[in-house]
Amino acid sequence: MRERLTFFVRRLPIKWKLMLGAAALIFLLFSTYNYAQYLVLKQWMMNQEKDKIQVNMAQLQDYFQEKSNRTDAFPIADSRLYIEKLMGKNQLVRILGKEGEILLTVTNHFDESWIPPKSVSVSELFDITHLEDHILVYRSPIVTAQMVGTIEVASNLETFDHFSQTLLWVMLIGGVLAVFISGISGLALARQFMRPIRRLASTIRSVKEKGLTARVSKIENGDELSNLAQLFNELMNQLETSFLQQKQFVEDASHELRTPITILEGHLSLLHRWGKSEPDVLDESLQASLQEVRRLKGIVQELITLTRVESNPLTENVEPVEIEPIIHETAKRCEVLHPDFEFIESTQSLKDVKLSISPLHLEQIMLIILDNAVKYSANNKRIEIEAVRLRNDVQVSVKDHGIGIPGADLPYVFDRFYRVNKARNREIAGTGLGLSIAKQFVHNYRGVMTIASEENIGTKVTISFPIHPNIE
Repeated sequence: MRERLTFFVRRLPIKWKLMLGAAALIFLLFSTYNYAQYLVLKQWMMNQEKDKIQVNMAQLQDYFQEKSNRTDAFPIADSRLYIEKLMGKNQLVRILGKEGEILLTVTNHFDESWIPPKSVSVSELFDITHLEDHILVYRSPIVTAQMVGTIEVASNLETFDHFSQTLLWVMLIGGVLAVFISGISGLALARQFMRPIRRLASTIRSVKEKGLTARVSKIENGDELSNLAQLFNELMNQLETSFLQQKQFVEDASHELRTPITILEGHLSLLHRWGKSEPDVLDESLQASLQEVRRLKGIVQELITLTRVESNPLTENVEPVEIEPIIHETAKRCEVLHPDFEFIESTQSLKDVKLSISPLHLEQIMLIILDNAVKYSANNKRIEIEAVRLRNDVQVSVKDHGIGIPGADLPYVFDRFYRVNKARNREIAGTGLGLSIAKQFVHNYRGVMTIASEENIGTKVTISFPIHPNIE
């Protein structure tokens, strides 16, 4: 039975669980509070009844003491009138002699047979139940100059019990109403609470059925669920962007790899048909095949480099190095490789400035940027390298005066395999991965890489690295 109940509760929708949980909690709190309140009130009313009967007993004691002191002989029966005025409804007053004999009995809607007479030497106060009646009994000895005996005062607590039962029923009914109202309120709150979750679930189903374009409609609650919906939308935006980038990457990689493979296949077919006996054809095909193999090797190597950089973020434990000599040596290397180009350096402000960066990585970043500047500067062969230290970071910029980049292409230049005007620049060697690698290196060192360009005027690439406060 318990397992069935547990299984049933687990299968309930969240809104019903919230409603039942709220109702059960309210019921527990309300019942505990009401029961405690009921016990306190009942005890307080019982104490009031006890105080009342004790006051009556004290008044009777004083009355008999006073009468005994005033007269030598006082008949007990003469006190009936006083006792009738003193006692209330549903009460009994009985005077017993020394041997327990009944000297006087006065009742008011009270059957004296309910309480058997009993003489006592010390006072006793207790309550008993006779059939359906609840009776409070108080016996006390009395000793005067004229008598020795016992006074019995009994009170039927019918009114007290009736009030207690009424109070109990009021609390029970109030508790049931409170639980019912709390259940309805809990259901309404649960529905309101579940509305954003239902929207989120519906959006997830849409994503599953229709793709990554679905989004959660705006929720104006301003609470954690609203933040969750916003985070979900941001996550879906990132997933969609990553999916599109991955798709574009696969398409571009397939295109870039297909071209050299097609060329290789063509030359191998040519060799197979005529190259065995034609030295010129053999030499030309071998040279072209080797060039395409080198191109394939370069593409694969850059893909491996990019994957390694993305999957292994750099740690904080990189020793600070002076970057001005690294920039200078890299520019000198490019100058040796491209003697027809003029490299103008302005890096004096970085004298003795250190950054937490691997020298090899900084060199690779600069080589990629300078190589691109050389490739796309066929006419004006002047490359300007400028480095400045700002308050909290270091900026290094490389400016060329080449063909530039159209404004429509600028947002995509860091994408893998992206090349501006591929048909126009087919003769320029490259894979379109260099800037992606450079930007990932810069990002791993918490830096920023930007490009500003005007077509037929030139391009300026700027990288910024933060200066660690502990590095002087």
